[in-house]
Amino acid sequence: MIPYAQFTPKQQAYMLRARSSWLNVAEGGKRAGKNIINLIAWAAALDVHPDKLHLAAGVSASAAKLNIVDSNGFGLAWLFAGRCYSAQYHGRDALFIASKTGQKIVLIAGGNNARSASLIKGESYGTAYVTEANECHETFVQEVFDRTLASTRRQLFFDLNPKPPAHWFYADILDYQDARARRGENPGYNYGHFTIADNLSLSDVVLREELDKYDPSSIWYQRDILGLRTSASGRIYTGYSYDKVRITPEEIRRLDFSELTVGVDVGGTDATVATLTGITRGKDPVVVHIDGIYHKQGIDNRMDESAYARMIVEWLAPWALTYPKIGTIYVDSANKLFAAGLKNALARRGLNRFRVAGFDKGDGILARIQLTCMLLAQGRYRVCDRMTKWHEAMQMATWTQEDFAKGEWVRTDDGSYPVDCLDSSEYSYYAMKRYLI
Repeated sequence: MIPYAQFTPKQQAYMLRARSSWLNVAEGGKRAGKNIINLIAWAAALDVHPDKLHLAAGVSASAAKLNIVDSNGFGLAWLFAGRCYSAQYHGRDALFIASKTGQKIVLIAGGNNARSASLIKGESYGTAYVTEANECHETFVQEVFDRTLASTRRQLFFDLNPKPPAHWFYADILDYQDARARRGENPGYNYGHFTIADNLSLSDVVLREELDKYDPSSIWYQRDILGLRTSASGRIYTGYSYDKVRITPEEIRRLDFSELTVGVDVGGTDATVATLTGITRGKDPVVVHIDGIYHKQGIDNRMDESAYARMIVEWLAPWALTYPKIGTIYVDSANKLFAAGLKNALARRGLNRFRVAGFDKGDGILARIQLTCMLLAQGRYRVCDRMTKWHEAMQMATWTQEDFAKGEWVRTDDGSYPVDCLDSSEYSYYAMKRYLI
């Protein structure tokens, strides 16, 4: 007889809570047992569920089969051994299960792109298990939620490895559920965080051997072993921590600024961003991003430079009353048309005292990044907690992998995170570097 490892109390508690929870999320590091405990909890739900049709999904249909149906001898095909078989259901791969409450049909689907959502439309599922859920496309995961709305007893099961903190799966799903849970308003939400230390099938000797392969200070260790939500390898702002960098509006109001400036990055179909920044007085001045405006337009509703100039002036006008010492507005030196439009808009609003200047990019982007990293390391960089896009940009900014592998330093700019916020914030304070270094 093959010996099996016991479940930890934490794993047992998660599976027990799953009996009465509609949303079950197992997150954490590699080899943490997340898939196994979700499979057992889901199998228990399937066996007594009143509905006939259910869903097993992953990034691809083959991933769903490997991780859910088989799962190295722990999947549904083994948990229901002797009372299940694989076949087609209306042209779709499926697992047919003889359960305690009648036949169950588990459809198998992949969800790696927006078109995948169309494959599960038109059906209602009693339950669903999505493995590596945050690797799937956002539209597909949303459709999984929608397709289970009519369930007699709705239950969703997700397992996931950590992504950057600002990833859409957290922003659109878990952050809201977590906030409700903290207020005691979400009894049907079952979240569990697991690491390799929860996997009792690994002996202490094997566990130590595994851990010795990692540098405890590396992002790799933070993500794969501790199961923390970190950015990918090649992360730029390694000194960034939300708790250390965030500052509240109330705390900002108590600060004394020697300089106040604005940086503006104007995008075509990309985002246009403006950042108001203050530099505190004292021997070791601190850069504080006080507020910002972020607007991302589409191809069909483009704003011209004059419209953007008016928008930024209207945002800036109330701040001009709070901080009369705001001096220069730095804009991309290549965008002379916008600079002219901004000057005109300021004049019409009676804000002639502001100076509009082109931002000098002569030092290059790497010098701007190095200054930011220095300030982060010294604890002299703050971002208002309301500026979520700016925090997201710092969390997710990476060096482009191809260039990074070659030892070249190029910041990723592929639309995967709001990099325009970084450009705007750098424009707002880099000209003051002589006071900061």
